[in-house]
Amino acid sequence: MSMFFGVILPTFCIFFAGYLVQKLRKMDIKSISTLTVYILTPALVFQTFYTVELNLNYLLMAVFAIVLLMILILINKLYVKIRKFPKDVESALILSTAFMNVGNYGAPIILFAYGEVGFAYSVSFMVLQSMIMNFFGVYYAARGAEGVVAAIKFVFKMPLTYTLLIGILFNMMGVNVPTGVLSAVNLVANAAIPAAMLVLGMQLADLKIDKLVDREKLIYGVVVRMMVSPLLTVLILLFFPFDPLLQKVLIVSAAMPAAVTTTMYAIQFNTLPTLVSSITFATTVVSAVSLTFILVLLG
Repeated sequence: MSMFFGVILPTFCIFFAGYLVQKLRKMDIKSISTLTVYILTPALVFQTFYTVELNLNYLLMAVFAIVLLMILILINKLYVKIRKFPKDVESALILSTAFMNVGNYGAPIILFAYGEVGFAYSVSFMVLQSMIMNFFGVYYAARGAEGVVAAIKFVFKMPLTYTLLIGILFNMMGVNVPTGVLSAVNLVANAAIPAAMLVLGMQLADLKIDKLVDREKLIYGVVVRMMVSPLLTVLILLFFPFDPLLQKVLIVSAAMPAAVTTTMYAIQFNTLPTLVSSITFATTVVSAVSLTFILVLLG
């Protein structure tokens, strides 16, 4: 129970604060989310990649993320083929099971559980997942040639793509950023995670499980996202020479609920948004128990 009260409960309290404000005040989530995506998170990404010691782990982490994504997509395709569901169901299930909420949920959980070193790993994985989700998520929401073009455009519209590259370049070249500028970046970066957590709570306030959603698809989505994904991660990690802390970070990240961003993609491209939002909400609720169990198991 100490893991629940020490890690999960504090995180959910912050989520609940955002949830409560949204229920009572009905604020404009888009404006706050845009501030987080375009200013706060890019500052956090630059701070992380400018100061971190770059090594082979980061390249292998990217390979790991792609491998996990491809296997989850394959599982969804096989399930849809066996059940003979239409393509829009396949897209909706991929959106809600293949992309995990490692940013405004995973990063704070890992910070509370594993400290600053684990948090640095988590932010790095968050960046990788964000770029993967911005490409593959948009592709599966839009599908076809239009999906590929939309996905490529979306990746290059995201400021974290550029702050990532600049942070790595400055790090490798040993560029000394003026102390005043770096202090300003750090100040903004420190606000990224709390703001993202509040935004998640606000987003959850606008999500709900639709009673008309097929129960089979809902249960399938919850099982794949919350159980199959972390189990797959444990198996995949047998082939990667990661240190024990990074292994724990990746397992916990893979056990995160569905990313709320995929619901926005589903709404934008009309890809069964009620199914996607229902799985997102359900996995977030279930995660309070499942993540506690996984954190205790990992130690």
